[in-house]
Amino acid sequence: MTRTKFSAVAQTAPIAKNPVSIFVAFPAILFLVFASFFVVASAEARQGPDGFAKLAKELTPMVVNISTTQTVKRRARGRGPGQQEAPQFPPGSPFEEFFREFGERQEQRPQKATSLGSGFIISPDGYIVTNNHVIMDADEINVILHDDTNLKAKIVGRDPKTDLALLKVETKKPLPAVRWGDSDEAEVGDWIIAIGNPFGLGGTVTAGIISARARVIQAGPYDDFIQTDAPINRGNSGGPMFNMQGQVVGINSAIFSPTGVNIGIGFAIPSSLAKPVVEQLKKFGQTRRGWLGIRIQEVTPEIAESLGMGRARGAMVASVVEGSPADKIKLEPGDVILRFGDEEIDKVRKLSRVVAETGVGNKVSLVIWRKGKKRTLKVEIGLMEEAEMAGAEKIPSEEGAASGETATALGLSLTSLNREIRRRFNLPREVKGVAIAGVDENSEAMEKGIRQGDVIVLVGQNHEQVNSPTDVLEKVEKARKSGQKFFLLQIARGGDQLLFITLRIEKD
Repeated sequence: MTRTKFSAVAQTAPIAKNPVSIFVAFPAILFLVFASFFVVASAEARQGPDGFAKLAKELTPMVVNISTTQTVKRRARGRGPGQQEAPQFPPGSPFEEFFREFGERQEQRPQKATSLGSGFIISPDGYIVTNNHVIMDADEINVILHDDTNLKAKIVGRDPKTDLALLKVETKKPLPAVRWGDSDEAEVGDWIIAIGNPFGLGGTVTAGIISARARVIQAGPYDDFIQTDAPINRGNSGGPMFNMQGQVVGINSAIFSPTGVNIGIGFAIPSSLAKPVVEQLKKFGQTRRGWLGIRIQEVTPEIAESLGMGRARGAMVASVVEGSPADKIKLEPGDVILRFGDEEIDKVRKLSRVVAETGVGNKVSLVIWRKGKKRTLKVEIGLMEEAEMAGAEKIPSEEGAASGETATALGLSLTSLNREIRRRFNLPREVKGVAIAGVDENSEAMEKGIRQGDVIVLVGQNHEQVNSPTDVLEKVEKARKSGQKFFLLQIARGGDQLLFITLRIEKD
């Protein structure tokens, strides 16, 4: 119809025989043409699904309600927050004895607590996925199917780090199961539907779009959430997020809300992260994550400049666990991992995820930045769970008493480590380096969070060890003479935290 209309307008143009008529008609023709394009484009931009009824009818039977109970010890009357205090009676009064015994019985009496959530069936033989927080500490788990069948469920495995759990129910008939989708192909603006059990109301379908990708909400070490505006509320946890092909691309897990109810910001675990975890739980009853044995931190623009890297990228090695795969290939604090296998490491959290998803025993190439050059190393991936159980970190032997040398540099008051300094700042014996006894309140060091009791472990772009304040002064002076703008420090804090910080070098 549109093409015919355009053709008709074009055919009417030559009818105007004089220049004035042509001049008047031509802008009108152009206006009609562009207006038609605008109307068509606007209609397409606003166009959404015709409806969700067909998908909802197909998918709802695959989603289950989950009810859990757990036994909690009841608190004594009058002692809980907001509760009325127990009445007070004179010492020795028979009423005092009565109320004391009554309160003790109330405190010792077990009480059942219940919680509600959602889940979805992944195989006809009764395997069900939900959130770990839905079933955590549960004494009993019941799964209610779409037809109100109530089944006892047992935990096959769970993973607190990704907040996922796998359940199993026994059933005589095959159950309708979902299909996994690829969340990596989902884009911001794509339509999705969520099905779950909000507020215990039972199967409820809501719709919306993907609002954002790769959200970090500090829920765990592998945060990579899909954000959605589809209404999800308490009780939706563990329920599936479907794309328009009826495939699971996410597991609804959290909402952002000051009131605890939906305000249009919900978060789902992407299927690309969840599916491998679920498969491991099904096969092993636990996860089997890859492990390098390093602590890492972000590469800031200042750190990148201090290392001569150019733009900021990669994940910086803050420390290496003794005896770990990283230790075996001589990975060093201060190295920056730029590539892991075929994956470019653009963000520090990406390295954690790709390492965890790598098969144990696989050999992977690492491209690192070390002392101004790229290097390639080959590492055999270890098993994280095994390392955690073994407590892989080893504590070096205590060093002898150090001298009492002091100095000042970069707004920092420096002192040698000795027994007195260790006692003063509660520093563990495994920490080596130069202690920070004070920080100038007007310095950049104070602005960047360096504080009294921190210990300088390594300095400079070559990550050189320092054992005395004089070592630090000499390295700073050397960097100043070479024209460096920033000086790199590795700071140990509290014995279990290591981080790199850059401080600007003032010109003479």
